[in-house]
Amino acid sequence: MELLVGTRNQGKFGEIAEALVPLRLQLRGAFDFPEVPEAPEDGASYEENASRKALHYCAATKLPALADDSGLEVAALDGAPGPRSARYGGEGLTDEERYRFLLEALDRVPDERRQARYVAVVALASAGRVVGTYRGEAAGVILRGPRGTGGFGYDPIFLFPPLHLTFAQMLPAVKRQVSHRGKALALAAAALRSHTGLLR
Repeated sequence: MELLVGTRNQGKFGEIAEALVPLRLQLRGAFDFPEVPEAPEDGASYEENASRKALHYCAATKLPALADDSGLEVAALDGAPGPRSARYGGEGLTDEERYRFLLEALDRVPDERRQARYVAVVALASAGRVVGTYRGEAAGVILRGPRGTGGFGYDPIFLFPPLHLTFAQMLPAVKRQVSHRGKALALAAAALRSHTGLLR
């Protein structure tokens, strides 16, 4: 069965594809449909954004669609950037420019107050309706500089204390076990295995 993954981010697509390998689905990415415009991401919550994206790509391609929305919530910034994490600091910034903008905002925040969490919500849509949303979280600390070359987004500055590694330092299989997106995808995959009619 075909399933559209509603992202043009190759790093994110790769993480999602790896998590769904056991389901043996034929995955397509939003990049396979360049004529389809970007989905709106102006909702007030991760659930709203993920659901909008899944419905958008489902309607545009006539395929069942999976989409996620994720963000970084920093305690010292009252939960910012949150659902606006991908646009934090302005449109058109690179991942590095974005996380350095965040580091500047936290420059005077002491180490003991740099707690943060990653949040991800995965939504599944089929036949014009959302059939499920699945949420995952990962708690960590924002470093003062990047470590590691893997991952994407804020991964190089997000330290996961139990392993003493940033998400950018982890092997993909390890990150999948502990990350916010990995946890949300595991729930979505379990739902798909248990309810084979979800995507019909």
